[in-house]
Amino acid sequence: MATVSFSSAASFAGDNSGALTSATILRFPPNFVRQLSTKARRNCSNIGVAQIVAAAWSDRSAVPSPFGGGSRVRGTSSHAAAASAATSAAAAAEVGAIPNAKLAQPSAATLAERALLGSDASLAVHAGERLGRRIATDAITTPVVNTSAYWFSSSQELIDFKEGRHASFEYGRYGNPTTEALEKKMSALEKAESTVFVASGMYASVAMLSTLVPAGGHIVTTTDLYRKTRIYMETELPKRGITMTVIRPADMDALQDALDNNNVSLFFTETPTNPFLRCIDIELVSNMCHNKGALLCIDSTFASPINQKALTLGADIVVHSATKYIAGHNDVIGGCISGRGELVSKVRIYHHVVGGVLNPNASYLILRGMKTLHLRVQCQNNTALRMAQFLEEHPKIARVYYPGLPSHPEHHIAKSQMTGFGGVVSFEVDGDFDSTRRFIDSVKIPYHAPSFGGCESIIDQPAIMSYWDSKEQRDIYGIKDNLIRFSIGVEDFGDLKNDIVQALDKI
Repeated sequence: MATVSFSSAASFAGDNSGALTSATILRFPPNFVRQLSTKARRNCSNIGVAQIVAAAWSDRSAVPSPFGGGSRVRGTSSHAAAASAATSAAAAAEVGAIPNAKLAQPSAATLAERALLGSDASLAVHAGERLGRRIATDAITTPVVNTSAYWFSSSQELIDFKEGRHASFEYGRYGNPTTEALEKKMSALEKAESTVFVASGMYASVAMLSTLVPAGGHIVTTTDLYRKTRIYMETELPKRGITMTVIRPADMDALQDALDNNNVSLFFTETPTNPFLRCIDIELVSNMCHNKGALLCIDSTFASPINQKALTLGADIVVHSATKYIAGHNDVIGGCISGRGELVSKVRIYHHVVGGVLNPNASYLILRGMKTLHLRVQCQNNTALRMAQFLEEHPKIARVYYPGLPSHPEHHIAKSQMTGFGGVVSFEVDGDFDSTRRFIDSVKIPYHAPSFGGCESIIDQPAIMSYWDSKEQRDIYGIKDNLIRFSIGVEDFGDLKNDIVQALDKI
């Protein structure tokens, strides 16, 4: 039986830095047992409401820890130094921005956990859960708390909550303990002060842009970008008087020119980009942006936090479509924003007002998926690199786009800031639209579908999947009829290679 423990802990303040906290445990009112059904008492995980939940709104900054591999960890920038030197001030600012928040110093157990979980592998399994979740239960897995609202035992308890003396949640749109555990895990992996999870990756970008770019502001972005993000920027941001400069990913002169000649609020870019996997020097562009007072947001979906930690290189905000590598099983949609506490707090407030809430069942699925994130990504890195090398030598392949290849234009950047090159390989078949379509229709293992990053391999022809409605857009952004985007799953390389060979033999 899963049991509930009781404690008179003096403070319930949170730590969403991903560095683990000791579990906060509630002292429940005397009539608590009356609230539970017989069935619920037999299984604590099925209680499913806030009676077993303690929660906090505040986010604390993480203690940076080194990570292995070939990536470089940025030296302390002015932004990083400011955050480090004023940790308590930043946390206090977040408390002021979010109602009912209280601060607490890390406990001895918390500090021990920070020292204990020094690798991405351990963080992916345990961060936010082992000692850090707000649900008092002896279940190994974090329970799904399915509730739309949280109750208070008296008017005085509600007043105490409103004035910050009692820690709980109030309404499902403002927080959920299952989602809170997920946010802590992501903060730990990204070395972020705070993370907020939302209903989709696209909504994560929308919420970030709506919050951090003021009306009348100016943004810079790149030509190689998820098409729906570009459509939002082109059609919705102008309604708020926001203008935009679009540059090629590697054109640092164009970026500098945009920064010099516009009051730029934010530079938004993917790295690697979709679908050509171009890589942006995060440390370089962060310095360029910060020198002009602009923020840097990196969409790191194609990398995952296992391969790239943009915040340690100077980025202010990182967004992910958690649908992809983070969840990793092609069975849930979600997104997240990670970064400096005061910035994420602003996004969180907007999110609480607008909605776009991640369902707690989806939070559970993403939590479960993240426990194998490091294993999946390492496998996908290895298989994708071998596949890219094989394809580059095949006579029926005209060109391969993969940052792990020396032929890639930003291979040197990828080597310096990534520990692996990701599981997506884009390439162009030596043929026309029809022969490319015939190749796609001949593969047997990969699914012909959108998305990427899951256990199952997925393949698509962007000219059809993403740009079928606009030949003009295909021409502008270099989406040729023979372009293929191949998301490598966790299948055996030999099986995938043999399948690709037999499909190429059909053209």
